Amino acid sequence: MAEHLEGLMSTSMEKIRELVDVNTIIGEPVTSPDGTVVIPVSKVSFGFVSGGSDIPSTAPKEVFAGGSGAGITIKPQAFIVIKTDGDVKLLELGAKDSAVDSLIEGVPGLISKVKDMFGKKGDEEETEAEDTAEE
Repeated sequence: MAEHLEGLMSTSMEKIRELVDVNTIIGEPVTSPDGTVVIPVSKVSFGFVSGGSDIPSTAPKEVFAGGSGAGITIKPQAFIVIKTDGDVKLLELGAKDSAVDSLIEGVPGLISKVKDMFGKKGDEEETEAEDTAEE
């Protein structure tokens, strides 16, 4: 029985290996007309089950019954975008994992806005001082 089950499992695993390789997770790069390269990134999940047994038989030949099954899910997760100037960005698909992730991603934008607000006040004060000095 062991050799029958081993053969069944190795055949099934070989077929799964053909389906799920590195090119499934990190896809083939696509180059746009302007030279930007886009590389898809996917999440691959799979499950596998196999089983079998010798069946009692009155015939002199051993009887084996077995089966196997597999399920595969491929879900796009992100795109790696490489621009012609060397700038690389990761564009994620779907919702963020948590509010903390959203908050952390918003910090650079918040800092930029605060700097702009203080920069404008400083510019206004300089302009007023220059206007006063000219009079």
